[in-house]
Amino acid sequence: MNTIQNIISDAVKTGFALAGYDRELGRVSISNRPDLCEYQSNGAMAGAKKYHQKPMDIANAVVSHLVDMKYEDVQIFSRAEAVMPGFINLNLSGELLGMYLNDMNHDPEMGLEQNKTPKTIIVDYGGANVAKPLHVGHLRSAVIGEAIKRMAAKMGNKVIGDVHLGDWGLQMGLIIAELEDRGKLGQDFTISELEEIYPYASQKAKEKDDNGNLVNAAFAERAHEATRKLQQGDPVYHKVWEQIMRVSVADLKKNYDNLDVHFDLWKGESDAEPYIPGLIRELEDKGLAYESQGALVVDITEPSDPKELPPCMIRKSDGASLYATSDLGTIIEREKLYHPDAYIYVADSRQSLHYTQFFRVARKAGFVKPETGLTFIGFGTMNGKDGKPFKTREGGVLRLETLIRETNDKVLERIRESRGEDMSGAEAEANAKIIGLAALKYGDLSNQATKDYVFDLDKFTSFEGNTGPYILYTIVRIGSILRKYAEAAGLSYADTESFVREHAGDFRILPIEDKSGRDLETLLARYQDELCNAWTELAPHKICTYIYEISNSFNSFYHNVKILAEEDTAKKQSYLAVLMLTWRILTSCIHVLGFNAPERM
Repeated sequence: MNTIQNIISDAVKTGFALAGYDRELGRVSISNRPDLCEYQSNGAMAGAKKYHQKPMDIANAVVSHLVDMKYEDVQIFSRAEAVMPGFINLNLSGELLGMYLNDMNHDPEMGLEQNKTPKTIIVDYGGANVAKPLHVGHLRSAVIGEAIKRMAAKMGNKVIGDVHLGDWGLQMGLIIAELEDRGKLGQDFTISELEEIYPYASQKAKEKDDNGNLVNAAFAERAHEATRKLQQGDPVYHKVWEQIMRVSVADLKKNYDNLDVHFDLWKGESDAEPYIPGLIRELEDKGLAYESQGALVVDITEPSDPKELPPCMIRKSDGASLYATSDLGTIIEREKLYHPDAYIYVADSRQSLHYTQFFRVARKAGFVKPETGLTFIGFGTMNGKDGKPFKTREGGVLRLETLIRETNDKVLERIRESRGEDMSGAEAEANAKIIGLAALKYGDLSNQATKDYVFDLDKFTSFEGNTGPYILYTIVRIGSILRKYAEAAGLSYADTESFVREHAGDFRILPIEDKSGRDLETLLARYQDELCNAWTELAPHKICTYIYEISNSFNSFYHNVKILAEEDTAKKQSYLAVLMLTWRILTSCIHVLGFNAPERM
């Protein structure tokens, strides 16, 4: 199904061509002055220079061809006019809008066309370390990565999400050495014990006396030796590593499940280890890697770079590999097993140089095909109200499960304030988890990923304003109206989803005369354009902006128009059809963002 913006753009491009101008001048955008028009084209302004004519003359010539232009025998524009100094202002005809929305309402995908040639895309996000609890610093990678993965799948791609665990290196040696000191090597341990052991062992290995000498140098050496033996396949240490992995991954899965974040692969740095010797040899054989101050490096600077970039270090002077080496090994494994068309990595923006370095090495070495997409989404910091990275009141790093619990508790408090005894304790607690997750995810995703933002629990859990709970409240309000209609009409109503699925195509959408209704219909018609644009730009915040606009528009419509009390049957049925389409679009979008709506709030 053609998108509404494509229909308009094709018409305007044709108008430019008929008027004797380059059709590519006829690009159309959503109006930045909705009080004046719905869509606009600035092509006449650009054409003025090319054709040495006044912009208004070009605009008037184009508009003369747009006035009666049709799409599938339906007039496209109710208004097409040229305004100074040469803008073309456009409003859709009610007939076209009604036809388009009815086509959407009868389509299971609401007109969204999926890729005719689906791509295999690996989304690398999460980046948790084993033996460590998830904290607030892990929130953005998980939430943004999950939304990107769902967006890719929504567009018809085959998507593979990989958590890419930090499960190798010195941290394992430290844990093993400390377990030996405690006489617990080979014994069972819990995640709580493991989370206490690692920071203790790490601090123990770094502790220095007043002269700057290591206090526990022997322990630090044993940790390095344990790491070396593990990586060389020592059976005793490898068995301990497997035990650490089992306990850690089980706990990580539980915490990610609480975020409704799910990975297809639970691979880690250890999986890349077998590929590292071969990739180093290949880099050397191709003349890409060379020694610099004892380390092995690859130059990455390109002629187009404004300044020289530091080379990518592949192997340290002591023979140890680095994150870049591990990531290159991971790419080689992924190419061998999954043959992806594109990679998307989601991580802290401060790691930008690392991704630039290993992307370029992968391309120079031919580890990926020239056409394979390599994209890094660097996210900003989640800050407290003081503008500094989010901490506990005591100044420590807040555990993610604590943040989730505090958010749910705040939502539960609001539910009890508003509903009182009208909602049972069990339902209120279940709803608090659903709404709390929406508050947390929407609060993050509504901000552009690359920017820092302030985490404000009071604001994010509010049922008013640009928040997740407000979006859910709109969805629930629509469900409540449909439930009342079903009861009055004697129709069965188990839940909103099943009711809408059964009755979405029962009624015909008509142009709504009320401005709020017209605004809502115009917004609904943009569904495909908005999702496609958000995916093209890998920008979940654009979906948030879209559904916030829809929610505001719907609530204005709800307050201005008597839906169930409407006496004209055709109008009433049209309103109900618009409600069901609104519900479907909002629900589709929040699923892509990674949360759901309850039946009641």
